[in-house]
Amino acid sequence: MKSDRLLSILLLLQTRGRVPARELAGRLEVSVRTVYRDIEALSASGVPVYAERGRHGGIELLAGFRTDVTGLTADESRALFVLAAQGTHAALGLDAALGSALRKVMAALPAPHRPAAEVTSRRILVDATRWRGGPRQAADLAALQDAVFSDRRLRLRYRHSGEREPRTYTVDPYGLVAKAGVWYLIADRRGRPQLFRADRVRSARLLDAPVRRRAGVELADVWEVVRRQVEERDGGIEVTARVRRARLDLFRRMAAAELTAVPDDDGTGEWVTVRLRYPVLRAVRQLLAFSDQVEVLDPPEARAELLAGARRVTALYQPGP
Repeated sequence: MKSDRLLSILLLLQTRGRVPARELAGRLEVSVRTVYRDIEALSASGVPVYAERGRHGGIELLAGFRTDVTGLTADESRALFVLAAQGTHAALGLDAALGSALRKVMAALPAPHRPAAEVTSRRILVDATRWRGGPRQAADLAALQDAVFSDRRLRLRYRHSGEREPRTYTVDPYGLVAKAGVWYLIADRRGRPQLFRADRVRSARLLDAPVRRRAGVELADVWEVVRRQVEERDGGIEVTARVRRARLDLFRRMAAAELTAVPDDDGTGEWVTVRLRYPVLRAVRQLLAFSDQVEVLDPPEARAELLAGARRVTALYQPGP
């Protein structure tokens, strides 16, 4: 609706200052011509908005102009109170600020929408952490936040998985990403995108040099690149196994990260065939936790690895002479 679009333009200009017409058009998914028509409509309604053409031009509100906007719909009001993952704001030191902000938003809401917003905050909870994720070392995000918000380079001492000693890197941060309860620093190293798990950062020191980000590249762009790299990483081992139907639901939950294919459950037969991918052969020993409820069918080296693991467990519990 045009009224929603005009409100969106007003909010964007209040928070961003001068914004190019083409950027507004892209955000609102309309043509540049439509944006200029909307600006004329805002101006006619008394909003002091003007446009400057040229290379460094854009659309801007008159300096000092502010307006209190409370024209939220019922769904928008409820959406604000569906909180992000538990622990996310605490990790950033923003729990108190979030609570304060939500109280201010509640006070600014149209009176008819306040009960629905309050009920939503009590009835909907988002917890992005995985079941059985295991204990994790706490991540110190303070220095990482400082680098992200102050636009400075960062010197890291970082321990990679499977390595005992940390390595030292100088990186150019784009931002922080929380995925399934785990924080990651997204940064360029020598001009190439790289992902650093925050709880593996042993120390982080801000440098005096300003950050050197690639022109026109945003955090979301870099995250998409590194996310695809992780998900499409070559290597690993493909495993075909069968799972007793009675334990299929439990297996799906516990091996969710490794599952690549599970056929539709037709409810017949004792076994269901599944396919999994592990980064290294030794990782298939995870399946020993399911005892005789899971059998690996292929490849033979995976079966041999499980047999070797089972023998070591058996030897550990054999009574002494």
